[in-house]
Amino acid sequence: MTDRHNAHKAALQPLRAAQYDFEEASVRRALADLAPDALFHHCHPFGDVTGANAFYDLAYAPLLTSWPDLERRDYIVMAGEDEHGADWVGCGGYYTGTFKAPWLDIPPTGHMVAMRFHEFYRFENGKVVEFQALWDIPDVMMQAGAWSMTPSLGREWQVPGPATQDGFVPGPYDEAESLATRQHIVDMLEHLKLHPSQGGPEVMEMPRFWHERMSWYGPSGIGTGRGIEGFRKWHQIPFLRAMPDRGQDRDKITYHFFGDRNYAAVTGWPDMLQSITDPGWLGIAPTGKQIEMRSLDFWRVENGKIRENWVMVDLLHMYHQIGVDPLDRMREFNKARIGFDPETGRALT
Repeated sequence: MTDRHNAHKAALQPLRAAQYDFEEASVRRALADLAPDALFHHCHPFGDVTGANAFYDLAYAPLLTSWPDLERRDYIVMAGEDEHGADWVGCGGYYTGTFKAPWLDIPPTGHMVAMRFHEFYRFENGKVVEFQALWDIPDVMMQAGAWSMTPSLGREWQVPGPATQDGFVPGPYDEAESLATRQHIVDMLEHLKLHPSQGGPEVMEMPRFWHERMSWYGPSGIGTGRGIEGFRKWHQIPFLRAMPDRGQDRDKITYHFFGDRNYAAVTGWPDMLQSITDPGWLGIAPTGKQIEMRSLDFWRVENGKIRENWVMVDLLHMYHQIGVDPLDRMREFNKARIGFDPETGRALT
């Protein structure tokens, strides 16, 4: 008998298959069958909608118009129960196709483009009732030569799938290993939150949790760091310098951790709440403003330590909260582009 977590992966398969050979009618049918009345949480600038057809119109229809040979490719498909008793499936991969027409006023390149995604699905009674998605829109801006903010500290590239090529976690569900992996991640994060409020970097005990050859795959705008040193240099140190109150309002956040064998994932929507009180992160001046951050993350544990960590953060939503709009600044550049309105920088139809 198939356990419920692998049954949920199987229930998602028709949608994933339809999105591989992406055609409107087949994707609409699969989405409506899987998640007819779900609440869809999408990254900035899309927002939230209810119902499969509304989400298709909001998110997929414009993308398919711009990338007419749109194709979905997953490299992680995992499932499990969170600490509150809810069942989730987490998928990581990228959408790809030929960028033939403007999308979100990002200028087309005429070439193949790839956009990383993390998408989480919460199941009840065999149907998806909640969907959360982060799409790496800043990466599309970079590929189009239209990134309008500060350069990344980390390495910008097409983030790979698992080195072990086992991201489609097989059944049967191993509850003991899955819970152990989930707990390893929870313990690691609890230790990370001790710094800087309770001591120097040593209080995080990072070598206890992370492999010496770890890869931290951050969102575009931050980039990838290799090893503990790379993670700290290119992400953590500037992040904590700017927001030293990280992790101090945990009572206002609801996390959802789930594990599947040696993989784990987390969401919160939001799952971070902190204040930008000092300079150093993404070239942002201190605002003194508390912001919430959305992050959908995956970890792969190897021989008891984290070897790979895929991180997606809704950076455009973060910028929006401090009154900065990278898409609008991009449109200022677009005013000089053929095919865009010279007054607004928006694509001409």
